[in-house]
Amino acid sequence: MPFGLVLRSTGSRYLVRADDGSRHACVARGQLRIKGWNSTNPLAVGDRITFEPSREAEHPGTITDLHDRRNYLVRRSVNLSHHKHVIAANLDLALLMVAIARPRTSFGFIDRFLVTAETYQVPAVIAFNKVDDLKTEEELELLAEYQEVYEGAGYRTIITSAIEGTGIDEVKELLAGKVTLISGHSGVGKSTLINAIDPALDLFTLEVSEASGKGVHTTTYAEMHELHLGGHAASYVIDTPGIKGFGLVDLEEHHIGDQFPEMFKRKGDCRFNDCKHKEEPGCAVRKAVEEGAIAPSRYRSYLDMLEGVDDESTYRQD
Repeated sequence: MPFGLVLRSTGSRYLVRADDGSRHACVARGQLRIKGWNSTNPLAVGDRITFEPSREAEHPGTITDLHDRRNYLVRRSVNLSHHKHVIAANLDLALLMVAIARPRTSFGFIDRFLVTAETYQVPAVIAFNKVDDLKTEEELELLAEYQEVYEGAGYRTIITSAIEGTGIDEVKELLAGKVTLISGHSGVGKSTLINAIDPALDLFTLEVSEASGKGVHTTTYAEMHELHLGGHAASYVIDTPGIKGFGLVDLEEHHIGDQFPEMFKRKGDCRFNDCKHKEEPGCAVRKAVEEGAIAPSRYRSYLDMLEGVDDESTYRQD
């Protein structure tokens, strides 16, 4: 049976590209599940699979086997809190699209995304998009604050505007030769940026709702697209639906701090090996926060995650 790549996931239906380049509509075999996983979706975009093509054009083929994943990104299922939802698999990069205004992305949401990327070993970059939409001095100062926080934590940031073309060449260079997941809230301009990178894709977009100031969903399912960037290395981008909150799964309390790079590198200096960086004496992390070496917003996010505070009700600071 041929091997293939999952390009699109829409409920129980999948679009698969076979290794010979042909495309096939498929469903998953009924018994196809991952042992030990409480997942709402057995397959995700980016998965390598084995499938049996249909002999009749009007019927779908059958995915019979899921190959080992190199990595993946997951979040808590919206409807089943004890289940995970696999966003995408076998990634070289996760590009988080952030807006400073209309809609504003919160520190908490960004930090949960980054912690998840660290947990599942997916390199992450932050793109501050729609900078052409920043109208006030306060918004520009907030952009500078966001940049300082995340560059200080060791993350690469990019300033982008699909409307003005700002940062587009830098993003193209970043994505070249990689499989990249693009994620973020609705309305932050994910599809618009992808269109600016490769106009031939012509992904459908809508503006932010004037009534609510929030994003309107235009991407309704995850889909992988090949980018035409020139050169010999194939480049792919996975466009995903806008997400409201990013619930953590499969992360034990004592491991949360390890997913903050600026905390992890200081944990060895704490007086106690099992320091939770809360009220323990001799905590090197709290000392770094007090001295300004760790951003207070990052530390607050850490404490919220430690206490199990859900970010979905406060994910924007509108």
